[in-house]
Amino acid sequence: MDWNKLISNKRFGQEDAHPRRHDDRSEFKRDYDRLIFSSPFRRMQNKTQVFPLPGSVFVHNRLTHSLEVASVGQSLANDVAQKIIEKRPELAETLFPEIGTIVATACLAHDLGNPPFGHSGEKAIQTFFSEGAGQKIKDKVSPEFWQDITHFEGNSNAFRLLTHRFKGRRQGGFVMTYSVLAAMVKYPYSSAYIGASDHDKFGFFDSESKYFAKIAEDLGLLRQYRPGQPLRYARHPLVYIVEAADDICYEIMDIEDAFKLRLLTYDETSNLLLSFFDEKTRNQIMLRIIEEGITDDHEKIVYIRARVIGVLERECAAAFVRNEQEILNGMFDMSLVEAMTEQVRDAYHKCQDVSFGKIYHSKPVVDIEMAGYKIMATLMEQFTEAAVHPNKFYSQQLIKRVSSQYDIESEDLQTRVAAVIDYISGMTDVYALDVFEKINGLSLPIV
Repeated sequence: MDWNKLISNKRFGQEDAHPRRHDDRSEFKRDYDRLIFSSPFRRMQNKTQVFPLPGSVFVHNRLTHSLEVASVGQSLANDVAQKIIEKRPELAETLFPEIGTIVATACLAHDLGNPPFGHSGEKAIQTFFSEGAGQKIKDKVSPEFWQDITHFEGNSNAFRLLTHRFKGRRQGGFVMTYSVLAAMVKYPYSSAYIGASDHDKFGFFDSESKYFAKIAEDLGLLRQYRPGQPLRYARHPLVYIVEAADDICYEIMDIEDAFKLRLLTYDETSNLLLSFFDEKTRNQIMLRIIEEGITDDHEKIVYIRARVIGVLERECAAAFVRNEQEILNGMFDMSLVEAMTEQVRDAYHKCQDVSFGKIYHSKPVVDIEMAGYKIMATLMEQFTEAAVHPNKFYSQQLIKRVSSQYDIESEDLQTRVAAVIDYISGMTDVYALDVFEKINGLSLPIV
């Protein structure tokens, strides 16, 4: 693959347009600003990341996580750009130096499609169709659509959100640049691919596969399929940087949040974080804490965590540059985190082990997953029933609740079911709970 083709400011849905600009922002900065001020991005402040939304202790939600990923991703990509331009100075005169903004924007967008209550929300949508009452529509929709909805996935939903033309929206959804859209697709193959392999992840629904193919061909992403096989491409190289920024932030920040919530002690947390450094550096860090007069344990953890993120960012940037040609050839088959040096990689794996054992299976996390699953399953059942039988009185009442941007009143059943999924997956946790309580008669609106 060729950087000159991979970095493109062509806009999806406005390929032939030449809009007049009134400021000096790059097209990629326009994408960044467009996302920051969008409603789907703003709604992420009320969507679960890992822990329940905060009471007296503030932990990460989808919004704060995405902002942190964008910050790390931009730094990582800027370091990569600097090192690669040192090797190939001719790239300095192209769009390549803007990869920091492209990656930061893709990082902002990577979680846009996640439904309320995170992974449990995804499972509730999937299993409603694969195990629940939704099974009855299987013979009434296309096999491709059935594959999409029984494997509903937040990352694929983000690509749909940014490219699908909902009612009342301009052609091409958010009208993002090709490179930003490609950089956020971690698994560049359609839902059909998981039925033909042992993979359980994909990057876009069948309904948007033609959009991704158009973008991929224009950017010169390498094809990894033959005629008659499910659509699959090599990753856009910037995906590795977006993925690394996400890996760094969710793992390290989850450790910090677990300490704030007292799921981990200070000693457990500091030992985990200090394991990223050799003995000399660990001593320097602790000496710096003493010299700075930091006595609060929380502030100590914040400082050590910041040092860890710096190490991980530098390690991942070095791994990308070291493997650049393999990445461009579509042959790099691991994450940048896995390509780090042994000591740092082992320390990261220790954090993963602790997260799995003490955080992701902790009581607060399990409780929110169970409650979220029940809420989402009920919403799916009620609104899908309304979509299947729109002429019933109660169905008509529910349909009135659905935003006009979703085509819930279409003549086509498949379109109506897709509208239900779009509507429910776009809810915040609090809004989903509010609708759940109202349609079940558990609460009444106060006028």
